[in-house]
Amino acid sequence: MVLFRHLLDIEDRESIDKKVLSNGEVYNGTFKGTLPHGKGKYMWCDGAVYKGDWEEGKMTGKGQILWPSGAKYEGDFSGGYLHGIGTLIGHDGSEYRGAWRMNIRHGLGRKQYCNLDVYEGSWKEGRREGCGGYSWNSGNTYTGNWKGGKICGRGVMKWENGDIFDGFWLNGLRHGSGVYRFADGGYYFGMWSMGLKDGKGTFYPAGTEHPSLRRWCSSLGCYESGRNLLSHSSSLNSEKARVLNPNVMRSLSERMSISGIFKDSGRFSLGTASLDENLSHCSPASEFICREPSCMLSQTSDEGQNGVQDNCTIIYEREYMQGVLRNERVRNTEPSRKTKQRNKFHVKEAKRKSYVDIFQGHWSYYLMLSLQLGIRYTVGKITPVPRRGVRDSDFGDRARIRMYFPRKGSQFTPPHYSVDFYWKDYCPMVFRNLREMFKLDAAEYMMSICGDDGLTELPSSGKSGSIFFLSHDDRFVIKTLKKSELKTLLKMLPEYYSHVGNCANTLITKFFGVHRLTLRGGKKVRFVVMGNMFCTELRIHGRYDLKGSTQGRYTDKDKVGENTTLKDLDLAYEFHMDMMLRETLFKQLSLDCSFLESQQIIDYSLLLGIHFRAPEQLRAILEPPATMLNHATLATSDGINSQGKLLIPPKGLLLVTHEPSSVSNTPGPHIRGDTLKADSLGEEADLFLPGTGRLRVQLGVNMPAQASHRLTQDEVDSAEIELFEVYDVVLYMGIIDILQEYRVKKKVEHACKSLKFDPLSISIVEPRLYAKRFVNFMHKVFPRPP
Repeated sequence: MVLFRHLLDIEDRESIDKKVLSNGEVYNGTFKGTLPHGKGKYMWCDGAVYKGDWEEGKMTGKGQILWPSGAKYEGDFSGGYLHGIGTLIGHDGSEYRGAWRMNIRHGLGRKQYCNLDVYEGSWKEGRREGCGGYSWNSGNTYTGNWKGGKICGRGVMKWENGDIFDGFWLNGLRHGSGVYRFADGGYYFGMWSMGLKDGKGTFYPAGTEHPSLRRWCSSLGCYESGRNLLSHSSSLNSEKARVLNPNVMRSLSERMSISGIFKDSGRFSLGTASLDENLSHCSPASEFICREPSCMLSQTSDEGQNGVQDNCTIIYEREYMQGVLRNERVRNTEPSRKTKQRNKFHVKEAKRKSYVDIFQGHWSYYLMLSLQLGIRYTVGKITPVPRRGVRDSDFGDRARIRMYFPRKGSQFTPPHYSVDFYWKDYCPMVFRNLREMFKLDAAEYMMSICGDDGLTELPSSGKSGSIFFLSHDDRFVIKTLKKSELKTLLKMLPEYYSHVGNCANTLITKFFGVHRLTLRGGKKVRFVVMGNMFCTELRIHGRYDLKGSTQGRYTDKDKVGENTTLKDLDLAYEFHMDMMLRETLFKQLSLDCSFLESQQIIDYSLLLGIHFRAPEQLRAILEPPATMLNHATLATSDGINSQGKLLIPPKGLLLVTHEPSSVSNTPGPHIRGDTLKADSLGEEADLFLPGTGRLRVQLGVNMPAQASHRLTQDEVDSAEIELFEVYDVVLYMGIIDILQEYRVKKKVEHACKSLKFDPLSISIVEPRLYAKRFVNFMHKVFPRPP
């Protein structure tokens, strides 16, 4: 009798029944009260069918959906969503097996497209993101990093003809450093920008022996065997994966509520077709942009190889500009005895000047960890404080936050893998207000510097021995300071705060934080966080540190590399700008120099970055291969396609009327103030770069100009002559090194003599005369238009 009553209770709770809705849709299965619960089958009026598990009115558990189009999903459901592990077979024959989250591919999965292309790897919100491999039905393969459905990060592309590229990518194009290995055994190490060679590189013909080649070969072999994924830029246009509209994604769950079925049956019948359409139709990543097949790239390789058959130690140093060879020189790989001795000497000097002894051989890693821990703590502590205006008490050495970070952790600090250290943050409220003044979000600032990607150490060519770090997204530079520089910065901070607040277009370095690390032994490391003015999507082809001096202001050619910052005497250009842009520039230069003069600051520089655009004269150079007559023009085949057509725009850049909706207004650490007006337009201007994009013109940022190259007699006699004398350029500039205070004249005179300055020019280092000389030199660099 008890068992019989129990069975009756179950029958009351879960009854098998068939329910026909007013719109003709049918549910056949078990119920719990009025809600489908357990096993059931639902048929939509358009022919779509779901069979599987239900839980209180929603599809939850294992199930299967069949669409009228022929598409089919079988796998996990949760709350009415495709959620968990499942397989979707599209009506076009494509198949995805892997993880889902709320109707979207998310996690690890494998998709075979209808054209037999295959992607296997990580997905995020319906797009390929993370590590993964893509195989084309043509035989080409890519293994590496993805972002937003496109190749982005470091990865290896292997073409079916045997060519391999191992390097960095951005939005499906080679962008950054990398190495291209030709099928015949030749190599090109260099830089790419938006799929084209752009910058300096080295070509090694087939058969060349070089230590760096052996290292790269071993790494490539490792990638080919599939043992590793890559994390270094090419010519692949990957899939623009379509992501479900959030309303469409969630509508199925809402409509699958049984209460919705009975209250509004019309809503339920609309969901299945849109779900099938959005999940099944994704165009494969099968197109190539600037693919660089062997018919183009191997020509450069073969041409170099034939020239050095009897001497495989000859290699070619090349410099490209948007895919076009700009200049080239031949050199021997064997360094001279004198060069070896000089390099050995400089290594010793660098060690002596750095902080190696502080962290006992692991200084770079421990310093980076300590910086991140301290900044994360400081920003997290100061951000919740209600915003207010700065007070006199917010400035000076006494305005600070201090904390001890033991390795094992404490009540206020987490355990970490660095060494025990004391942390000191100077003037936290002032720098918090400065960051807000510069429109930097606290969370973005913290993630940029303190994120899992870490910091990159930069080589320093200066004489101060300072250490530089760059944030993973290139937005911020961190520099170690001397004690005297820290004192100067804290002393001038009130006036600096007022100056940058009043001058939105200031060119002076932007400071975002000043901190100090102290180790148990008492050794201290002071550093400042600054904005990186070269944080731009354009490639910076040349960097110059300009002081307006001729005494020792040049760089040894043997030391010049891809990212070397050159000096005054190395600058062989003068830049002609729009009249109104030039006037705005010099008005702000005068204001900034007057401020530095009032603070008794000397020895500052104008850091100038130059992005070159390919000039119109290249049209005469870029003829079909049959018309190329010499070695230099042969190498320009990298800039043409198989029909000999020009791949770069005939115009380098254009000034157009400013349109806020057409350019990014996202603030950055290098953005300086308002959009500038151009004399040629009579209104605010944007910079249009055909083939690249549209940028907002601001003071020191995205400034267009024309660079005239002055040929010296040495260059005329040399084989290293640039192909063109006039270039369209985009300039980036800012005033840096503003922490050298003029204190005692005798010390300054002694320093000048040690640097071999002309004794007659010693008086020029006084702040007033230094500022005058600095501005006069800039008038020569940016001459007034005729």
